[in-house]
Amino acid sequence: MAVKQRLVVKLGTSTLTGGSRNISAPRLVDLVRQVSQVHDSGWEVILVSSGAIAAGREVLDFPELPRHIPKKQMLAAVGQPALMARYADYFSIYNQRVAQVLLTRADLTDRRRYLNARNTFQALLTNGVIPIVNENDTLATEEIRFGDNDNLSAHVAGLVEADILVLLTDQEGLYTGDPRTDPQARLIREVQAEESAENVEAGAGDSQSGLGTGGMATKVHAADIARKSGIQVFIARGDQPDVLLRIAGGEHVGTRFMPVDNRLESRKRFLLAGERSGGCVVVDGGAARALVRGSSLLAVGVTGVEGDFDRGDTIRVLNSDKKTLAIGQSNYSSKEVELLRGRKSNEIDALLGYSFGEEVIHRNAMVLVR
Repeated sequence: MAVKQRLVVKLGTSTLTGGSRNISAPRLVDLVRQVSQVHDSGWEVILVSSGAIAAGREVLDFPELPRHIPKKQMLAAVGQPALMARYADYFSIYNQRVAQVLLTRADLTDRRRYLNARNTFQALLTNGVIPIVNENDTLATEEIRFGDNDNLSAHVAGLVEADILVLLTDQEGLYTGDPRTDPQARLIREVQAEESAENVEAGAGDSQSGLGTGGMATKVHAADIARKSGIQVFIARGDQPDVLLRIAGGEHVGTRFMPVDNRLESRKRFLLAGERSGGCVVVDGGAARALVRGSSLLAVGVTGVEGDFDRGDTIRVLNSDKKTLAIGQSNYSSKEVELLRGRKSNEIDALLGYSFGEEVIHRNAMVLVR
């Protein structure tokens, strides 16, 4: 079976409201239609959606936007279920199932919570569910906030190893100046892999001069984060006809940021940087051959456990000659793997009383060592 491509789409408040005070039903329905068609064409799609505070203001009859953080969190708490209800209602028109995922920076910096988040996304996508992600504004403090959904979308794209990240805004893309005041401003069609984000921002001018009312500087920064994970990024205007369908179909729309590195090398560096436990598992010949073919590591192929490690630690996978075949993040601790080794995946729940998945190491969290 061919591996599906993954698309992460960030929808900003200006895109959802069309510049008005309300969440625009026609705009939201059209974006939902596009996402549904992209999904039905074979892509796995994740939405990172702003708009909770705007939806909260709408529910509460448009109070003045407060600067006090707890009041903003109150609006987000009111608006988040209202916004999700709209998404669920509109996606049901196209027979699509959706799920809400709320994240903070702490969820992606702690190794166990990172693993939990990644596995949750994997389960949702495998079952054909479209995750709708937002920062957990209701509970997040300044220390654990992403700060903006552009930044969040870049980290989510890296977490799920997306192929493309699309940042929709109210501008055509990244310009060399403010197109509203500078007649010489031109659209930057493509940012090459070797171009630094600092140079791109410097060439475009100050973000407050009109590169995007949604904050173009934050989008450039987010694009730089994502492309360092091997992800192609587009910044495009959200009200263009079929913008998502066109990008998914291979069309060059808006400003395209080329990946700095390929995803395999990015994943390998991430895993090597996280190798701190010194733990290992030893596998039999059948498992070793399966790993080379791109399979996940199952408990049935594990013959031994060496060292101590926790769930989420990066460990080495050794063949019967004790040579390193791969490194990867373990779904289980060393004590749990010791109980599971040589057993079938359908026995995990009975043996442990719970399950973190069928795999000891999922193939998406593992790289072969050449």
